[in-house]
Amino acid sequence: MVLSHAASDSDVSVHSTFASPYVRTSLTRFKMPKNSIPKEAAYQIINDELMLDGNPRLNLASFVTRWMEPECDKLIMSSINKNYVEMDQYPVTTELQNRCVNMIAHLFNAPLGETETAVGVGTVGSSEAIMLAGLAFKRKWQNKRRAEGKPFDKPNIVTGANVQVCWEKFARYFEVELKEVKLREGYYVMDPEQAVEMVDENTICVAAILGSTLNGEFEDVKLLNDLLVLKNKQTGWDTPIHVDAASGGFIAPFLYPELEWDFRLPLVKSINVSGHNYGLVYAGIGWVVWRNKEDLPEELIFHINYLGANQPTFTLNFSKGSSQVIAQYYQLIRLGHEGYRNVMENCRENMIVLREGLEKTGRFNIVSKDEGVPLVAFSLKDSSSHTEFEVSDMLRRYGWIVPAYTMPPNTQHITVLRVVIREDFSRTLAEGLMIDIEKVMCELDELPSRVIHKILLGEEKSEADVDNLMVKVKKNDMEKQREIINGWKKFVFDRKKTNGIC
Repeated sequence: MVLSHAASDSDVSVHSTFASPYVRTSLTRFKMPKNSIPKEAAYQIINDELMLDGNPRLNLASFVTRWMEPECDKLIMSSINKNYVEMDQYPVTTELQNRCVNMIAHLFNAPLGETETAVGVGTVGSSEAIMLAGLAFKRKWQNKRRAEGKPFDKPNIVTGANVQVCWEKFARYFEVELKEVKLREGYYVMDPEQAVEMVDENTICVAAILGSTLNGEFEDVKLLNDLLVLKNKQTGWDTPIHVDAASGGFIAPFLYPELEWDFRLPLVKSINVSGHNYGLVYAGIGWVVWRNKEDLPEELIFHINYLGANQPTFTLNFSKGSSQVIAQYYQLIRLGHEGYRNVMENCRENMIVLREGLEKTGRFNIVSKDEGVPLVAFSLKDSSSHTEFEVSDMLRRYGWIVPAYTMPPNTQHITVLRVVIREDFSRTLAEGLMIDIEKVMCELDELPSRVIHKILLGEEKSEADVDNLMVKVKKNDMEKQREIINGWKKFVFDRKKTNGIC
């Protein structure tokens, strides 16, 4: 006789996850549960919730890297338990960070001697990098004003109104006045001439953007430098420049090597760049480098010894993972100049394909420029029937995340859609997105509310009078009702079609 027994409630080892009680009871959302649950159940519950997230590869709103090679993924996982700040325990990781700093400084043409090492640090992103650079400018300006016996309580910084929100955070958190150059229609970056006019004796620096978040355009750092050199000579000031190259820092050296925007310009004292943008590393790594040691006040650098050895630190954050630093080093040596140039050229070519496809529809204005970050920013030529926000919402139904947003003050009446072309955005995806945009435009045109709106606007019809001349006469209610019904019928019939584009 075969003996058997029923599993008890506590004998969870024989249950599949979906046969266990954990999937038929709700977990607490805002308080830690009293009891433990099996690791399989915890994994499945969390994994199921994450399925409702968007597909990262189809998230065209972000500049952040979504794909890396499997070999780099292995390096990331093998170092995920290393704390970046414990330099004495992980000297090789520290050495890799220093190599990255020096490679990036040389990429930005820092004036380094043969044996001279670069001054810079890895951060969690460009926001932290900008905070550190801003603090260095503020402290250096305060020290100079204090030595001259002048007031040092009202520092300001000059930027364009197109800067990323981290600049506003810096100004508010560290009590620095933010003087913004307003944008104007058709010119969506900082005007160097207006920026220099706004500079005064309390300006700690002028921040130029190499790759505007709004439309990807590079600001004219060379012209800004030349104008500021003249003003400094006239006034006796020494107002410097910081370049926010969060997106453009890994693009310009490879696509536009002759463009002067970096340390080749004498007033550029520091540059930040996001390794997790076009540095091609997953989110969580940024870099800031200074022209030389004199541009980073020594009093901002802390020295600690409770982790095993005396070590300097200049960060807002303390503990963080080492994985992204190692991943950045992998990309720099794996790709080299050749590889980065090939990636950026591919991005630019796919950007051109998408831009030309949008232009062919005749329905969009292109707001982005040819030279800059490989993205396409565009707006509707006619927004009387539907808006950019509706286009964005409809594209989500096909899986695409394409943001719609209004421009900053003075140009806020302009709404823009933006597609960021990253390394993993292939020609096939570009063509697929273009097909879906055309589908969305057709669907919006054929929505019943739009059809009815058009019918009600066209309340007149043409008829021939006794002299055989065409005259306008009012449609009666029956005719309007018939057109509305026909509009609904056409909409339902078109929705049944599954192949082809309208």
